[in-house]
Amino acid sequence: MSKSDVHPKFNFESWQVWPGSYDNPPASEEIYPFPYVSSLRINRKTPIASMGSCFAREIKDVLVDRDYSYIREEIGHPASKHASAAWERVYNTFSLSQIFEYTFENFDPDLRWWKAPVSGIIQDPYRRIILYKTIEEAEADFEKHRLASRKALENAEVLILTLGLTEIWEDKIDGSVICLPSGPYVNEGGDMSRYNYRISRYQENLANLERIYHIMKTHNPGCKLIVTVSPVHLWATFRKDLDVISASWNSKATLRALVDEFVAGHDNVWYFPAFEMAVTYRTILGKSLFTEDREPFHVNRDTIHFIMDNFFRIFSDE
Repeated sequence: MSKSDVHPKFNFESWQVWPGSYDNPPASEEIYPFPYVSSLRINRKTPIASMGSCFAREIKDVLVDRDYSYIREEIGHPASKHASAAWERVYNTFSLSQIFEYTFENFDPDLRWWKAPVSGIIQDPYRRIILYKTIEEAEADFEKHRLASRKALENAEVLILTLGLTEIWEDKIDGSVICLPSGPYVNEGGDMSRYNYRISRYQENLANLERIYHIMKTHNPGCKLIVTVSPVHLWATFRKDLDVISASWNSKATLRALVDEFVAGHDNVWYFPAFEMAVTYRTILGKSLFTEDREPFHVNRDTIHFIMDNFFRIFSDE
């Protein structure tokens, strides 16, 4: 009788085989099984910038704590807490692309500022809840911000982008994408009828990353890009057809797939598997990955340290 060997012999490396399966070593509590020593090398003198979702703030905090040359512009501005300039938290690739456009090119949306209908507070729709007393104050601060943004991006030798979600609110008139429907303008009943909520898809998000790449190639051609998918899940979804967990996974899966294509297309772009380290590898280890406070969709400190320790193992000479 003929037999079928369901496990043929291949010369796999340990990182090609699921941890702990058959004779493969079990998962390590310290070292994530990465396939190579990255050709991108950093040290404490390498100027590094980051922007993106709230996980970009975690990356920033660790780099600063470990005395790396993290680029910090607009120090003291509340919106600079999360990134290298006062970009605030940036959750989708459309908003990321708009940052590069207003920094180096022309971003002139049809409706530039929101004015809260009750308090009269001026709000920037394109950065997360940044508020001003007057439009004059807003425009003056934004011009300073544009210069700081340019300085940060021109000086970066490495730029880390952290991608968060695919849900967007798009202006029906000019296609610009607001950060979030939040803040005093929304809370006081501001008119949101001009915005269309929708799920952005693979190709348009990939196009946004390509747009960012080509702008950076023009203005800082030596800059290397590291792209991650944030391991922080959605707090809530605006979708009516999916629960929040399914909606979160749809965002992450879409972004992870398109980043794979984006990285494969450029020799100066690298992927860092922060999402896989948190959501899958920590689970294999039987470790808790989420916080236990009022934000249980966010990764805990142990998970952040595990991710960043492996970041340094993969990319750092120190």
